[in-house]
Amino acid sequence: MKPNEQLVNEVLQRGVEEVIDKEHLRGSLLAGKKLRIKFGIDPTSPNLHLGHAVVLRKLKQFQELGHKIVFVIGDYTARIGDPTGVSKTRQELTQKEVERNMKHYVLQAQKILDFKKVEVCWNSRWLRKLEGKKMFELLSMVSVNQMLERDDFGQRISNHRSVRIHEFLYPILQGYDSVVLKTDIEVGGKDQLLNMLMGRTLMEKFNLKPQDILTVGLLEGTDGVRKMSKSYGNDIAFGEKPNDMFGKIMSVPDNLVHKYFELLTDIKPESLKKISSFEQKKKLAGAVVLFIHSKKDADVARDYFEKVFSKKEIPEDLEIIEAATGEKWTDILVRAKLSSSKSEASRLIKGGGLSLDGVKIARPDEIVLAGGVLKIGKHKFIRLKFK
Repeated sequence: MKPNEQLVNEVLQRGVEEVIDKEHLRGSLLAGKKLRIKFGIDPTSPNLHLGHAVVLRKLKQFQELGHKIVFVIGDYTARIGDPTGVSKTRQELTQKEVERNMKHYVLQAQKILDFKKVEVCWNSRWLRKLEGKKMFELLSMVSVNQMLERDDFGQRISNHRSVRIHEFLYPILQGYDSVVLKTDIEVGGKDQLLNMLMGRTLMEKFNLKPQDILTVGLLEGTDGVRKMSKSYGNDIAFGEKPNDMFGKIMSVPDNLVHKYFELLTDIKPESLKKISSFEQKKKLAGAVVLFIHSKKDADVARDYFEKVFSKKEIPEDLEIIEAATGEKWTDILVRAKLSSSKSEASRLIKGGGLSLDGVKIARPDEIVLAGGVLKIGKHKFIRLKFK
């Protein structure tokens, strides 16, 4: 059954940065051909955030059109580390770390994709066979000039930071994945464009039809500046509790709300014109909590937020954490997993983001002397008790 033109246009336009070759891909989709859609992931972390959801939602659209999602787990390439957008060489992962991270990744990605219909491949299956002559033949297909055209490599060289030879291999090996799998399309964030173009280059060298490419936009985090990342402390993780997720989305800068709608929901822009920016945020937060958790969670999170924010009520059923005599605020925040590190906890306190019974905590190294209701950021409350 051929898909309708409006649906195809939605797949090719909403949240999309670039398509290569757009007319060829559009024709393939309208013809109703079953395509192989490649998405590669290096499981460098066990946790997904809403930035990952952008590409997963695009893959879901292709899946709903009946196409095959080929999920390439970069257990081999993760050992090298993708150099894209980084200013220094990534730390090498162990095979055990890769396997553990991927297990968690798939469990979370299932919130969006139907993995019963996904073809899962581990690229070590073919990349570990690239030895001697085969590897030299592959490397001879790419020039050093091509690699140095990358901004990330150029910047590191100009800043007198090293670029290791094995990092040159990463995009070549990612491209070779496409050769082995004979994919029709590769989908990824716009920062992956050069890596995905390598797939087209190598497929042509191997006399294969080059894959089309579709890139999606990158989602800025809660700081409104840098792309969402756990390392920046601006992420909204899949594992966030519904109330916390709702509150974090409400803290997203106003100028990013429409971008979040476009990349994370199916809601039409015209439906937002007649409601206030505050109501738009609540609608956005509810829609995101709905697809990551459930409708019930979204309704409860909205009620919780309105009590805390609009009615200035402190919820009765607060999570309780205990503090020991002599503990500092930074120690408590890290131990209770309210901050990922002491430096992050310190930044929160210095920025005025922590208060006890309405009184702001001034110093990160201050000793905790009393219990009470602890407010973290704008919307999160915890009840603090001494052991």
